[in-house]
Amino acid sequence: MPDWVLAGADEYKRRLKADVKLSMIVIPVAKRAKGVTIDVCLAREGSAMMAYLSKEDYVISLEVNGKSLDTLSLANRINHLKDDGRSIKFLIGGPDGLAAECQSRANESWSLSNLTLPHGLVRILFLEQLYRGFSVLKGHPYHRG
Repeated sequence: MPDWVLAGADEYKRRLKADVKLSMIVIPVAKRAKGVTIDVCLAREGSAMMAYLSKEDYVISLEVNGKSLDTLSLANRINHLKDDGRSIKFLIGGPDGLAAECQSRANESWSLSNLTLPHGLVRILFLEQLYRGFSVLKGHPYHRG
């Protein structure tokens, strides 16, 4: 990822430290080669993601066709999920999306936008929205909407 993506993600991870134990695992995009289809690449990426999930995890996939949430709805959802006590895992697909097994495993699916966004920007946008949601819950003035 470009330096600006790493810097942006690091900034929001730093801000989130007070509210949530956060770790980010980056799965490399499967290498395309002659005779390797998109479906094969997606299956490889999906298997790698699934290896990090347990049965107890609450899984949320981020997909274009997922549920759209406004900021207050996102904050309320975060509040509900943190009270549940389970580990929450978010799945963000690569350039070709998420494998079918990842989509099936998800307990729910959210959409950040109907637009197609570059993966690096999604990383920053998602972390910013998590931070904004926690800010709303704490009554912090970051969110002014």
